[in-house]
Amino acid sequence: MPTADSVKAARVSLEIWLTMDVLKSTMTKNIIDPSFNTASKPLWAFSARLATILALIFLLAHEQSGFAQDFYKDKTLRFIVGQAAGGGYDTYTRTIAHFMSKHVPGNPTAVVENMTGAGSLVAANYIYNNAKPDGLTIGNWNSAFVLNQALGDPNVKFDARRFGWVGAPSKGVPVCLVMAFTGLRTFDEIARSPKPIRMAGTAPGSHSIDLPLMLNKMIGTKFTVVSGYQGTAQIKIALQRREVDGHCTNWDSVLATQRDLLDAKGDDRMIPFLVHSRSDTELKNVPLFSEVLKDEVHAKTYKAYMAQMEYQRPLTVASGTPKDRLEILRRAFKSTLEDTEFAAQANGLRLNITYVSPEEIDKWVNEVLTIPPQVRENLQFLSQSK
Repeated sequence: MPTADSVKAARVSLEIWLTMDVLKSTMTKNIIDPSFNTASKPLWAFSARLATILALIFLLAHEQSGFAQDFYKDKTLRFIVGQAAGGGYDTYTRTIAHFMSKHVPGNPTAVVENMTGAGSLVAANYIYNNAKPDGLTIGNWNSAFVLNQALGDPNVKFDARRFGWVGAPSKGVPVCLVMAFTGLRTFDEIARSPKPIRMAGTAPGSHSIDLPLMLNKMIGTKFTVVSGYQGTAQIKIALQRREVDGHCTNWDSVLATQRDLLDAKGDDRMIPFLVHSRSDTELKNVPLFSEVLKDEVHAKTYKAYMAQMEYQRPLTVASGTPKDRLEILRRAFKSTLEDTEFAAQANGLRLNITYVSPEEIDKWVNEVLTIPPQVRENLQFLSQSK
């Protein structure tokens, strides 16, 4: 049953087509019959008619572009978070959703749902294969799975080049941390430790699993990954219960959900021992991954792996979403990150906001999916561990 919007769109499209046909007929007659503009029709009359036709085309096209503007009125904008409630992904998405709806024409209602599983791969696969391409469902998942696609992971059921990228709210700063109750404080002590160090993990493809495995392979650390946690909120509880000794995650997730562990005293304190970049004064004395990976091949492999950090927690819609609706969502997302009220709340939550455009994401996705064969081979152990 055709909707009112579809009928309206069809009518406008038909009017534009008929108007273009009239314009084509007029121009053809002018070429074939030179007297059309001279003896039978003055030049000014033809020019006036042409101007009227062009104005009509503009007005009708403008009316058609307004359909997307009207589309979101009285609708519900559904945000799907691939990680558990209370963690970094969840905090970012809920904060963005709260403000973004007011920047979408029609001010749709925003709802947030958590679709956990496989470190957010379940959500990514859902957006690509099951979500309707209508611009009403937006996914937030781990960009690391783009690398998994490049490595041929059979669990990845999408082609990242075909997603509708809305944008990303941050660039990542991976960090590895250890609890003081282990008796370990520095990376050197951890690297020399003869006993296994239990690192909490979510699912293959996440930093929580990939980084300990990379350090084991490239440096010889003795990390044992305990996987299956739903997110940083659950990992925090495991750390406090001493089920695990540490974990690798994003620094902003630590600030947003585990600040109290950084500030704790004695054995209850969590200590950063390795970081991707010293983006915060709290990290000024923490060694960088690039400093401990002295082998040139390992350094290049790490750099390729870290490309995903340039577009953290990306928002995506299904392939085939109408371009006008995607553009509305992109503008609304950018406006949200520029919103002063949003910035104030984000600062209060210690969220590190950096706008990443869809064009930038496309560039990084293409770079990840075209990594050199040698680098792909060096990273293959990550897919083999899945």
